[in-house]
Amino acid sequence: MKYKFGFIGAGNMGSALAAGIGSSVEKGKLALCDKDEAKASSVAEKTGAVLTDSLDVAANSEYVVIAVKPQALKATFDEIGGALKERKDRFVLVSMAAGTSIKKIKELSLADYPVIRIMPNVPCAVGAGMTLCAKSDEVTRGELDYFVSSYSACGRIDVIEERFIDAYSIVTGCGPAYAYLMIEALADGAVKCGVPRDKAYVYTAQMLYGSAELMLETGKSPAELKDSVCSPGGTTIEGVAALEKAGFRSALIDAVDASYRKTLEFNK
Repeated sequence: MKYKFGFIGAGNMGSALAAGIGSSVEKGKLALCDKDEAKASSVAEKTGAVLTDSLDVAANSEYVVIAVKPQALKATFDEIGGALKERKDRFVLVSMAAGTSIKKIKELSLADYPVIRIMPNVPCAVGAGMTLCAKSDEVTRGELDYFVSSYSACGRIDVIEERFIDAYSIVTGCGPAYAYLMIEALADGAVKCGVPRDKAYVYTAQMLYGSAELMLETGKSPAELKDSVCSPGGTTIEGVAALEKAGFRSALIDAVDASYRKTLEFNK
């Protein structure tokens, strides 16, 4: 076997994961390919990966990572199906296609291969991602543990039952967009108060990052931490009251619910 990990697809998410996982494997054990050869070459140069083609990845990788959009899955498996079928050694398919079950991946591959399904998010690009992970029964504990360990450079990863992955991924996958909207709105407010735009973005982003890190490090609930900032009769509680009056929390709940309902539509 040539490679520990091979990536078919070098888009934004695929390249981010390749960079993270690649840092945990020895030189020459990471491979990647993409239909866009210029993009693939650029990613290979940045990650130190071996630049190759999909058939080589499919035939010679212990973990074959399918990093393409859901609509491209059929064409991808049509292309690599023969190479997978000819293999006599053991390998694991890894899919990050949204709304695509392990069962569907097996149907597309026309075989009962071991499958790991992951749902990463965009902060994986800076090693601060939150990824959900589920596996088929064929994946061994050792194979899963090695994958999770290798993935650590991309951020946190949580192994869950697949039946929960669509609901959980609304927060992890769609949530960054909600967070960026909040950052933009808070920065707009700061600009209104006289803060330069560039500083407003930095201050707001660092505030959100630090607030999240504090919660994760201390284990305290958001309610506890919010209360610790709100002095009686102070400026913060005045702002919290304004958010409550505007329906801030209910708007976020509605956003999560709307995204989840859309996911269920895709799954049909």
